[in-house]
Amino acid sequence: MFLSIATTYQPATDLGFLLNKHPERMHELELSYGKVFVFYPEASDSRCEAALVLDVDPVGLVRGKGQGEGLLDQYVNDRPYAASSFLSVALNKTFRTAMSGVSSARQELADSDLPLEAVVAPLPMRGGEHVVRQLFEPLGWRVDIDRVPNPNGDVTGKAYARLRLSGMARLSALLNHLYVLVPVMDDAKHYWVGDEEIDKLLKRGEGWLEQHPAKELIVRRYLRHRGTLARAALERLAPETKDELLEPDERRGADEDTLETPIRLNDQRMAAVVEALRATGAKTVADLGCGEGKLLQYLVRERWPERLIGLDPAVNELQRAAKRLKLNMPGGPPEGRLSLLHGSLTYQDKRWAEADAAALVEVIEHLDPDRLPLVERVVFGAARPRAIIVTTPNAEYNVLFPTLAAGSFRHRDHRFEWTRAEFQTWAGRIGTAYGYRAEFSGIGASDPALGSPTQMAVFTR
Repeated sequence: MFLSIATTYQPATDLGFLLNKHPERMHELELSYGKVFVFYPEASDSRCEAALVLDVDPVGLVRGKGQGEGLLDQYVNDRPYAASSFLSVALNKTFRTAMSGVSSARQELADSDLPLEAVVAPLPMRGGEHVVRQLFEPLGWRVDIDRVPNPNGDVTGKAYARLRLSGMARLSALLNHLYVLVPVMDDAKHYWVGDEEIDKLLKRGEGWLEQHPAKELIVRRYLRHRGTLARAALERLAPETKDELLEPDERRGADEDTLETPIRLNDQRMAAVVEALRATGAKTVADLGCGEGKLLQYLVRERWPERLIGLDPAVNELQRAAKRLKLNMPGGPPEGRLSLLHGSLTYQDKRWAEADAAALVEVIEHLDPDRLPLVERVVFGAARPRAIIVTTPNAEYNVLFPTLAAGSFRHRDHRFEWTRAEFQTWAGRIGTAYGYRAEFSGIGASDPALGSPTQMAVFTR
């Protein structure tokens, strides 16, 4: 498979500085599935072209694999030839610094729009030419497609092309567009797709993917049609579109995150809780009922918390949180700053009792009413952090959700949902019993009569 990048910016040979590859040398890199060669077919002041050729070893792809592993267990297929995730990995390995937009010798050039041209061949066209244009033209590229004859005819349903992109852009933008969209056109990945692929996608799609009109298609294909991952990616990328990836049966059983998506309530909720915690001046924060770590992911980016603690009774949720937060992994929080604990809020636990502030974000409504007093005694009575933030749905607002049946809760696991008066009555009882004062606010778009979809209380001792 072949990729070339050219410019007519003058002196054009400055492309070598941007790619960190000298035009007078051939560059070679060993990968587990083959070799990458980078060389310059043309290097003059008026035009410079760098070519990346990926030579995939078809035997190496299947060596040691058992039967029944799908396409890659066949010796004869298009994997060694058609542009795919193999090319994206090679691109990242070879031009990683350029993809990040950094150039020690020509930083001002790396930050500038340049006349660029890229050629990819052969590019799989899963869905046809219109999909290629749907992906690249909104990014400002002129798209020229020369179809490559399929030796098997049309019976395989696969089409290939020589793709040529041209336009004005930063080199890093071009490289990141290719990194994401080449495997999207192939609609396949040569490796297992897990939660970490969401981070890769959002990193390489930063600044363009969130506005792309085909972002749902891109997310779905890039994540190998894994609905759970696609929904998580869209929740972080564009919350209002997440529900579009649900199958009809999933829509009927959707939780409150899906229900509330059109108003981006989750993002607003997390931002409000982070701001409330910051205002307390806390240095150690406990997220009680942390789930898969959504709030902790916001907090770990902040500088003011010195220590973060997540507590949850579900081991599988803690495992997902560890992956999301890259706990004990490269790029994750420093050792000792973040701890994830398996435990229950109905039992005293000295491991998080030192927290200055605690958060219960959409937690209390999942508790049976007869167990709520146990949690009150543990959190407000025994641990007694200086500040406690509690959020819970506002039941009055439910009538404004068009897909929610009358009298239904937002989530099938909710045991109750309170009106604003009921929430304030509960908070007043907490204050009387344990010596806390509560201040109330709403999160999300407010209705003059019904209030906001989420209600929040900030308890201070």
